[in-house]
This record gives sequence, structure tokens and C-alpha cells, in this order.
Amino acid sequence: MAGWLGLRRRGRDERVGFELYGAAVAAARDPYLYTELHVPDTLDGRFDMVGLHAFLLIDRLTVEPPRGPDLAQAVFDAMFSDMDVNLREMGVGDLSVGKKVRAMWEAFHGRAAAYTSALRTGDSAGLAAALIRNVWRGSPPDDDSPVRLARVAEAQRRTLAAQPIADLAAGRVRYLPAVEAIR
Repeated sequence: MAGWLGLRRRGRDERVGFELYGAAVAAARDPYLYTELHVPDTLDGRFDMVGLHAFLLIDRLTVEPPRGPDLAQAVFDAMFSDMDVNLREMGVGDLSVGKKVRAMWEAFHGRAAAYTSALRTGDSAGLAAALIRNVWRGSPPDDDSPVRLARVAEAQRRTLAAQPIADLAAGRVRYLPAVEAIR
């Protein structure tokens, strides 16, 4: 019986993980990020925005035992399942998908480490520098877009922190429109 309950919980977490991840993807598609903050509207730029928004959610969930870490894992699993599907839909051959997903996984973890360090110490300049390295590959636009994107990330983090774990566990999450996050 315990095994059956474990499968049921995993199934519930999987469904919620995909719902939460879907909200992160929707936030990452905010046109303001690409038109006003000059995030490159490329596969890499979109991956970075999905990764940033998913990271912020995963980071939020990990601090909510007992259920949060399982939900964080479900969001992570949903993200990389989606990446696998998207690569296949783009025509990447079956033999290459695993390697590409692993490279994306490693990139996500590297970015998460840099973002975690900056966010947990309140280092806005360090967060902007990490965004320059990752989002703009070291060549940011000639404006304050990295600083504004860092403010968006910080505001999204505060917004996620204010949401009850019960809502998150039910698959309900709210991200701010990017333009509101900068105000």
C-alpha cells in the first residue's frame, strides 16, 4: 500500500510540477524582457529566461519542507522533460538529445549557483554581472538592461516568497509582469 501512495504522490507532484513550470515559461515569454530589456530573442536567450524564472521558483520551493523540495524537483524534472521534447521537435537526432539536455542541465546548474550566491547575499551588482555573463554572453546592450533585469529577478523572488506553500503545492503561482517588477 505504501508503494501505491508513493506513486500517487509522485503523480500529483509531477502534475503540479508541470503546472508551476508552465507558469515560469509564461513569465519567461513576457515580451517586455525582449523588447525593453534587450534579452536576445534567440533560443539561448529564451532558455536563459526560462531558466531564470524556473530557478527562482525552484529556489523558493526548496525552503519549504516537507513538501517544497519534492515540488522543486518536480519543477526541475518538468523543465528538462520539456527541453527534451523541444529538442526532438526541432529535429535534433535521438543520439544527440541526451548530450544536449545534459549540457543544458549543466548550464542551468551553473547559472543557479551564480544567481543563488548573488540573491542570498543581496548583491544586486553581482546578480547583474551574472546576467551579463549568461544572458548576453558577456556582451550586454549599451544601456542599463542588466541592472533592470536583476531588479526583475529580485522582485520576482520577493513575489514568489510571499506566496503560500499551499498555493504552490496546488499548482498556483503568480509572477509579476516584468514591467511591474521594475517599478
